[in-house]
Order: sequence, then C-alpha cells, then structure tokens
Amino acid sequence: MKNLLLTNWHLMRWVRLAFAIFLFSQAYVLREWTFVFFGAFFLLQVVFNMGCGANGCAVPYSKK
Repeated sequence: MKNLLLTNWHLMRWVRLAFAIFLFSQAYVLREWTFVFFGAFFLLQVVFNMGCGANGCAVPYSKK
C-alpha cells in the first residue's frame, strides 16, 4: 500500500487530489454533504491510482 501511494504520481493524479480537497472544503463551507461523496470518489481514484489516463479507458492490446 505504501508503494502504491508513494510512486507513479502524474499530473492527472495531482489534479484529482486537488479536486477532492476542493470538494471536501466546499462540502464543509456550504453544508452540501453530497459533495463529500463526489470528493470521496476522486480521493479513491487518487489513493488506488484508478481511472482513465492519457490512453483513455482502452484495454492494452498485446499480440501473442
């Protein structure tokens, strides 16, 4: 888990982290608690490094 969190940080991962923090802060300030769910969604993408990257959501093609 430590290796997953500390390696492979790219621009999109930083953007998702910033957006998750923004959504959490807006949920607190505006008292709109539905923002917490969206913030948690983006935070999970950051923690587990999931989501569509530069290649889109395509499955890598390997010819055997």
